[in-house]
Amino acid sequence: MKTDRGLLLVISGPAGSGKGTVIKSLMEKSDSFSYSVSATTRAPRPGEINGVNYHYITKEDFQERIANGGMLEYTEYCGNLYGTPKKEAEEVLLGGKNLILEIEVEGAMNVKKLYNEAVLIMLLPPSFAKQEERLRGRGTETEEKILARLAQTKKELAVAENYDYVAYNRDGGADDTADDILAIVRAEKLRLSRNPDVATRYFE
Repeated sequence: MKTDRGLLLVISGPAGSGKGTVIKSLMEKSDSFSYSVSATTRAPRPGEINGVNYHYITKEDFQERIANGGMLEYTEYCGNLYGTPKKEAEEVLLGGKNLILEIEVEGAMNVKKLYNEAVLIMLLPPSFAKQEERLRGRGTETEEKILARLAQTKKELAVAENYDYVAYNRDGGADDTADDILAIVRAEKLRLSRNPDVATRYFE
């Protein structure tokens, strides 16, 4: 694999980990990243733009892509399908950009099966107690929903050992966390497994 090919970065994290804020900081720090726009069969909501918020496609189109291996990963939620289009992802990677997939752990495991070279990063708050504090601090969710999200975290952390890296997002530290991810990317680019022809190129 050549170093001019982009990295496929999978970023997962429980509710309250600040994924959106960290990814926003990451993309502001470097233009080497591209954010994957998912495809969905649900209808656009007011203000949403096709190709920006999602690729809005029919259920038949989505199922055909699945059958033809055209989705990197997908899931069904509330009767609608969501997933990552493989063709668009490949175009980004071949163009040398690092593609960010912000997906849950099940999707991450599916991506890893298809792309063994994918780099999986688990983004976490400093602690479980801090996560609960953040969720309650939002003031936008019911107690039932908060407890469900906290319970889901335990399931997500059960597969954390399958990830390559962990990054902690401390309060007010999204920029520092983005720097940590940049360091991960730099190190991954220098892996010998990603530079298999180093001896040949050295003597050119």
